[in-house]
Amino acid sequence: NGRPDAIRATLDLSLKQLQTDHIDLYYLHRLDKAVPIEDSIGALGEAVKAGKIRAIGVSEMSAQTIRRGHGEHPIAAVQSEYSPMVRNPEIAVMDACEELGIGFVAFSPVGRGLLADGVHRDDFSAADIRYRLPRFREPNLTHNMKAVGQFNALARDHGCSPAQLAIAWTMTYADWVVPIPGTRNSAHLRDNMDALDVVLEPELRAEISAVFDGGAIKGARYSGPFQAMIDTEVFEDEEVV
Repeated sequence: NGRPDAIRATLDLSLKQLQTDHIDLYYLHRLDKAVPIEDSIGALGEAVKAGKIRAIGVSEMSAQTIRRGHGEHPIAAVQSEYSPMVRNPEIAVMDACEELGIGFVAFSPVGRGLLADGVHRDDFSAADIRYRLPRFREPNLTHNMKAVGQFNALARDHGCSPAQLAIAWTMTYADWVVPIPGTRNSAHLRDNMDALDVVLEPELRAEISAVFDGGAIKGARYSGPFQAMIDTEVFEDEEVV
């Protein structure tokens, strides 16, 4: 719900529940296609002026939407899925962020576990989001594991874990790109943090990118209901539900 009154009410509730008088970075995580982005960002801009939030973020939005929103009030961060196997932001969003001085926050930099050697079968529980994502279901998963196997081999040759290689790959795009890998496991957290020590030369980054080019990954990124909520650009040959 991107209506200004809904944004104001949700923000006030968050401040109350967090027991704080401000939030450093407050995201509009999805575009409400029934509400002009200028109206939504305008409400967030009012919250900045009121001191309730310090910066505005948006998530999974197109370059055009970002530019329109930024014209209403400066946007500090754009968060979208970005990893060696999901490169949609490279179509236009990265250029918009660089031009406008917006930080880019890469979520799912390890491909929801696929690039962390954490997915081998499609036996996900119904509560797992991957249960509803086509590229994680058969027969797509078996096809996709071929590229993942090549990626894992590159990680072994480079002396690091697959997760570290994926995270390092995202960070080498630009110094204003920040990956946010998620985990509920302390060992995985330490492994992810060690990606800071991985040196990735341009040649290896290009080789990793090439592994996932073309038809290396089959299946849509989102199922229909999820796809309807995002605004990001898609490649001409990309499967979309």
